[in-house]
Amino acid sequence: MKKLLLVISALFATLFVNAQNTPAQSNEPKAEITFKESSHDFGDIVQGSSVTHVFEFKNTGKAPLVISNVSATCGCTIPEWPKEPILPGKKGSIKATFNSTGKSGKQNKPITITSNAATPTAVVTIYSNVVSPPAPATTTPAAPATK
Repeated sequence: MKKLLLVISALFATLFVNAQNTPAQSNEPKAEITFKESSHDFGDIVQGSSVTHVFEFKNTGKAPLVISNVSATCGCTIPEWPKEPILPGKKGSIKATFNSTGKSGKQNKPITITSNAATPTAVVTIYSNVVSPPAPATTTPAAPATK
């Protein structure tokens, strides 16, 4: 019986300590990233070409927005983003360049944005359909001139 009471006491002590160490919900103002659009479709593009789209956003929160990282799923998509904080009410943009070399068919490239926003991860996506370049025109040799 004493062992049972000791185990129960230890359990309550652990729960009490964990409850004391759990951070309370903060009422601090938070940044919030709101995109004008969450995706862009380039349509058909010729294999080997590069295309770029700029995703515009606004900090609709009440604290400066700091973007810590922007990543794409493959090396064919290169993102660029502002390194300085975006103040509340101000706008910014993320530029995404897709290189279609070695790609074919329908492409879906998500770009993940990590920031200090209330929702710390956001995703925008670019789409395209990579088509083969046109075949080079063939020329037929000229017929010999007749006299």
